[in-house]
Amino acid sequence: MKVPLHLVRARREQMAALLRERGYLPVAELCARFGISEATARRDLQSLAREEKVTRTHGGALGDYDRSFASFAERKTRAAEGKERIARAAHGLIRPGQTVFFDAGTTLLALARQVACQPVAGLKVITNSLPVAEALGNAGGVRIFLTGGEYLNRQAAFLGEVACATLKLWKFDAAFLGGEALTPRGILNSHADLTRFQRMVMRRSGVTRFLIDRTKLGAEAPALLVGWEAVSVLVSDVTQPQLREAGIPLRRNHLVSVS
Repeated sequence: MKVPLHLVRARREQMAALLRERGYLPVAELCARFGISEATARRDLQSLAREEKVTRTHGGALGDYDRSFASFAERKTRAAEGKERIARAAHGLIRPGQTVFFDAGTTLLALARQVACQPVAGLKVITNSLPVAEALGNAGGVRIFLTGGEYLNRQAAFLGEVACATLKLWKFDAAFLGGEALTPRGILNSHADLTRFQRMVMRRSGVTRFLIDRTKLGAEAPALLVGWEAVSVLVSDVTQPQLREAGIPLRRNHLVSVS
């Protein structure tokens, strides 16, 4: 039985809205959520892609996250001085011979440049960021590994199901992650797909260190990455009094302040 066109259009709009919220969804999950066949889901996604409401990927689709997010080039000039101070402090937390993960944020690019200037012997860096990998390219004695995944141009990063799958190949001594907002709830980021990837990194890391500059204090973001009870190290140019005034319950010995 042929489905009326207005119902097809309504389903496609719901699908586009869900992808805007979630960022990425595989075809199988779309089929289960909307009670449709794989062929129907693919036709819906093709139609939405022609309207530029989603981006088709291998086995699924992305919402408009990559198009709507500020580009890496735009973000790396913001709070540059604070990011440099954070990077210098974070560099001092890395030990020779470690296997570490570097996130795809611009503060992590600053850390990569610090490592390139002062290489750490025997270091292995796994990253989902092309700029981070490129910055580390001339760091003597440092081995660099990129995750696979769906490449998001404005983020200059790999995300999605394949990126998550490649993390299973690794165990990290330490992970260095970014975030978009510091709120009383915890550290938040810009999309659920990104936080899912970061949580998997955290599960595979001996310790996780968050590198976040003060412009994120009191900012808003839609996806909770982690509550403060699970944050062991925040490296930031915010001070303890500023965190306290913002209602953030991070214990003093868990803050490395570079203010």
